Amino acid sequence: MEFSAQQIASFLNGEIVGNPTVTVSDFSKIEEGKPGTLSFLSNPKYSHYIYDCNSDVVLVNRSFVPERDVKATLIKVENAYESLAVLMGIVEEHKPKKNGVSSLAYIAPTAKIGANVYVAPYVYVGDNAEIGNYSILDSFTYIGDGARVGNNCQLHAGVKIEKDCTIGDRCILHAGVVIGSDGFGFAPTDDGSYRKIPQTGNVIIEDNVEIGANSTIDRATLGNTIIHKGVKIDNLVQIAHNVEIDENTVIAAQSGVAGSTRLGKQCVLAGQVGIAGHLEIADGSVFGAQTGVPGSLKTPNQIYQGYPAVPVTTFRRASVVYKNLPELQKTVYELQKQLAELQSKIK
Repeated sequence: MEFSAQQIASFLNGEIVGNPTVTVSDFSKIEEGKPGTLSFLSNPKYSHYIYDCNSDVVLVNRSFVPERDVKATLIKVENAYESLAVLMGIVEEHKPKKNGVSSLAYIAPTAKIGANVYVAPYVYVGDNAEIGNYSILDSFTYIGDGARVGNNCQLHAGVKIEKDCTIGDRCILHAGVVIGSDGFGFAPTDDGSYRKIPQTGNVIIEDNVEIGANSTIDRATLGNTIIHKGVKIDNLVQIAHNVEIDENTVIAAQSGVAGSTRLGKQCVLAGQVGIAGHLEIADGSVFGAQTGVPGSLKTPNQIYQGYPAVPVTTFRRASVVYKNLPELQKTVYELQKQLAELQSKIK
């Protein structure tokens, strides 16, 4: 699919600097720009690439002022990164989509399949399950009894939606995602063994949620595990039973949230963050990589780092001290020695 610079600027409410008739049919990174493609520049540290870039069109922020001539046609927008996402979304929407149900898929007689759905070979759809309009189920997807998948969803290869779980509209679940596996519930007994607690709840995932490959969201012991609209979850993330994650929160890879914890709106968890169970985390909380959270945090819009989680400014000051510990230890030993000598003289 080919677009002119003028068309792209119209889509994005952008300002053209250069040739409005030049056309592009693909995307490329600015450091690897090729003729016939569109690149973008949003991070200033990549600015030097724009002067030798062979891309025909480059999206830039309105604030960008070139230091010398640029070969490419520039389209100035408010936010180049966001505009790239909008443009790529438009391109994806115009790509032809598969539809139809493979003869190699199993669809239970009581299941309901919407219009223009694509069901790939080796998909399983259980009794009383529902698949919404225009949704895509790639090979080896499993939809359990009574589960519901909304409209315009994409479930990649090997996704498992266990019984009675609900997926909203416009959700993307990447390969290997498991929704509704049993929560980790075991009651200790007098003889030191553990008795399994049946996990009788479910998982509710609202609209516009994306979940990365091989992430797992456990069903509730009782009631619901809830992922609210707009949440974005990276690969290899574990969400335990009865957790509730509020709107537009973002969770990066290898993070985990223990049972019955509630995360507020627009929180950010960087990689390998661990949050203990039965906690309340305020809206807008941001956690740096490998932060451990053992207690509730009630003040909104704060940034935390370290274990236990402390305000990031405190963590940075503590890190300076930690780096200097060997020298500080030497100083303490020297002061102890001098003190001992003084005490000896006084006596």
